[in-house]
Amino acid sequence: MRTLENAVVVITGASRGLGYAIAEELGFSGAKVVVDYVKSKGPAEDLVAKLRAGGSPEAVAIQADVSDPAQAARLIEETINRFGRIDVLINNAGINIDRSLKNMSVEDWDTVIRTDLSSYFYTMKAALPFFLQQRSGTIINMSSLAGEIGNFGQSNYSAAKAGILGLSKAAALELARYNVTVNALCPGPIATDMWEVVPQEAKEAIMKKIPLGRAGTCQEVARAVRYLIVDGEFMTGATLDLNGGWLMA
Repeated sequence: MRTLENAVVVITGASRGLGYAIAEELGFSGAKVVVDYVKSKGPAEDLVAKLRAGGSPEAVAIQADVSDPAQAARLIEETINRFGRIDVLINNAGINIDRSLKNMSVEDWDTVIRTDLSSYFYTMKAALPFFLQQRSGTIINMSSLAGEIGNFGQSNYSAAKAGILGLSKAAALELARYNVTVNALCPGPIATDMWEVVPQEAKEAIMKKIPLGRAGTCQEVARAVRYLIVDGEFMTGATLDLNGGWLMA
């Protein structure tokens, strides 16, 4: 069993939603959390203040748009400069621009792929020298049920999330010899701000596909992340599904 106490954890897109809940779960367990954000400086700093008061006194917020390779590298560099190491990288940053293929522009495609997939490569590439030097590390890539089954009007998002699964498996094969694990987490519908704006009729249609009959919570996803870090020493190249039974492999 590994420990979160004093572990240096970088979470991209951590100022809201799933990233926020993951930061709380890990920070309150004693991890030194790096809260990455792009524009939400206020919420990121509020989260850091909460973490510092609740068990992560060295938590810090760093502004970096990880869809830009230079900024992704700077995020890792600033983490190393501050803490001297990185133990866990959680790639969570993501956006969606939903349109049918007929109406989707090249820019819509490129923006989502760059943020939801390429950014994962950028941060992993930047962190890799430090993981290899330490001969230890944990990488968790947030994918989605959409990457497994596809979603109408989300060809860009679904493609990015599917790409994360392939990236995670390939990286797991390459990095196992260095004691670095790489796993993907695939949530189904989760009760975030994005879920709240889904029309009720659409929600009801989705609920019919979920045997457990409800959306998941951010805290449930955060606890799954904690499991992969603390108890998942023998898991690598795996896809962990949290979808209430919607997809059963």
